[in-house]
Amino acid sequence: MSDKYSFPHVVAQSGMHWSPELRAEWEERLGVSRILVVGDVMLDRYWFGSVDRISPEAPVPIVRVQECEERPGGAANVARNIVALGSKAMLLSVLGNDEAGRALAGCVEAAGIDASFQLDPRLPTTVKLRVVSRHQQLIRIDFEDEPSHEVLAAKLAEYQKRIREVNVVILSDYGKGGLRHIVTMIEEAKAAGVLVLVDPKGSDYARYKGATLLTPNCSELAQVVGRWRTEAELIEKAQRLRIELALGALLLTRSEEGMTLFTEDDVLNIPAQTREVFDVTGAGDTVIAVLGALMAAGMSLNDAVHCSNHAAGIVVGKLGTAVATLQELWGA
Repeated sequence: MSDKYSFPHVVAQSGMHWSPELRAEWEERLGVSRILVVGDVMLDRYWFGSVDRISPEAPVPIVRVQECEERPGGAANVARNIVALGSKAMLLSVLGNDEAGRALAGCVEAAGIDASFQLDPRLPTTVKLRVVSRHQQLIRIDFEDEPSHEVLAAKLAEYQKRIREVNVVILSDYGKGGLRHIVTMIEEAKAAGVLVLVDPKGSDYARYKGATLLTPNCSELAQVVGRWRTEAELIEKAQRLRIELALGALLLTRSEEGMTLFTEDDVLNIPAQTREVFDVTGAGDTVIAVLGALMAAGMSLNDAVHCSNHAAGIVVGKLGTAVATLQELWGA
C-alpha cells in the first residue's frame, strides 16, 4: 500500500463516494490502527417520552417516559467513534465506584473498547441526563462534582506502556480533572514518536504546548485569544497561538461555518456539510476520533480533516451522542 493517499480529489470528483478498491485499502489500514484515548468519561442517559399536558403544579410539561437509553460520553464517546471505523481504541480513565460507573463500564465493554478504568470511591461518575420528546431535548440534568484530589496519577505507568503500542494518542479534556498530568503525557508521547491530538477545555492552553493538533471550537478559542471581528483578525490570533504553543496545527470547528485548519504553511477553510441538524451533542468527539483513526492509518492531516468534516455532518443529523460508521463515511 502507498504511504499516504491524496484524498481531496476524491472529495471533489465523487462527493465522498469511494471506489471499492479505496474502501478495501482503507478498511485494511484502519483495521490495524491503534489509538489510545485518555481523558474524562461520562455516562449519557436519555429518557424518551411524550408530552400531552402541562403540570398543574407549575408551568412545565409533563413527560410520560416510555424508553430509557444509556450511551458512553466524553472520552468514551471518542473511543466509541474510533471503534465504529474499525480501528482499535484503548481507553484510560477514572470511574466512580458507583452505579453510574458500573453502567458506563458496561456500555464501554459492549462497544468493543479496550478500557482500563481506575475506580475512585471519592469521585462520583459524571452523568448527563437528557429528557427528550419528539426529537426535542426538554432539559439536561448534570450529576457531577469537581475532584479534590489527583484522579489519574495511578494510570501514568500504564500510559507510558500503552503509548509504545499505538500510532496516535487522543487527549480528551472535559475539565473534570482526568487530565491533570497532560503536560507529562504530551511530553512522553512526543518522546515516543506518537502523534498527540487534544480536544481542549478552559483557558489555560499552555498545558497543551507541543501537541500535534488542537481542536477547539469558536467559543473555546475565544476564551484564550479573545473575540475577533474579521477573518484576518482570526487568522492572526490563531496563528499566533499555534506558534506560541509550538503546535503542529490548530483545527477550529465552526458549526455551520465548517472548519478552518491553521498550519505553518497554509490556512484551509472547509465548508460545513449541508444537512438537517438534529443534535450537535458529541460532534467534537466524532471530529477528533475520525482525525485520529485516519491519521493513525497513514492519511495526511489535510485529507483527514476533510473526512472528519464529513463525519461531523453525519452525526449532527442523529439524536444525542452518536457515531459515523465506515459505510456512512464512504457514502455507501
